[in-house]
Amino acid sequence: MDAELKSLDEKISQFVALHKQLRADNHELRQQLASAQSENKQLQDKIGDARIRLEALLTQIPEEQA
Repeated sequence: MDAELKSLDEKISQFVALHKQLRADNHELRQQLASAQSENKQLQDKIGDARIRLEALLTQIPEEQA
């Protein structure tokens, strides 16, 4: 009976340790995701700005007449 309780106690301890590690990993992954989403938003904004500038430049180029 004592061996079974000790085994159960060890399994519970392992489970708790794994749970803590997974929570920490999950927290870190959520931070990484938020950072990647922020960077993606900034890059999309830069692309949009570049598109606007490029379109403005293209309107300034005279068209060739055949």
